[in-house]
Amino acid sequence: MSILKFPKVLLSLMLILPWFSLPLLGKRAVKRYLPAVLFISLVVRIVHFIAKRKNWWHWEEKLHPKLSGEFPLMWGPYLIGSMWILKLTYGRFVQFLLLNLFVDSLFTFVLVDFFKKRGIVSLVRLKKWGLALIFFIDSLLLYGFQYVKDKGK
Repeated sequence: MSILKFPKVLLSLMLILPWFSLPLLGKRAVKRYLPAVLFISLVVRIVHFIAKRKNWWHWEEKLHPKLSGEFPLMWGPYLIGSMWILKLTYGRFVQFLLLNLFVDSLFTFVLVDFFKKRGIVSLVRLKKWGLALIFFIDSLLLYGFQYVKDKGK
């Protein structure tokens, strides 16, 4: 019996497991990149609100009836992953874009199908290239926010 057959367990693990890497980031990196990551999380939340109204995607599985299905993804791998990407590539814009392109493509073109097969989420009125474009714009906003924040010091 595989845990991958249980969507709530999978979503729970996706929410919890990335946080175990937080100490490896280091206190200084967390303090430096947390504002940018919280900003982009707010942007993603706004995009999710728009997506819900426009029926771009549909979350079939939720951890809790009052929490959106995107909650575990946003507050797990997206939030922690964004901090890791900034830590590893900030100051080297081309590397930042390439790493984001790789991670976003993996999610868009592999994991979306994986989640759809498990009854977690499916794209409805948005094509995969549209989702990839949203992720690309988010990555530019993330880098831009960090850049402006650092220039303000």
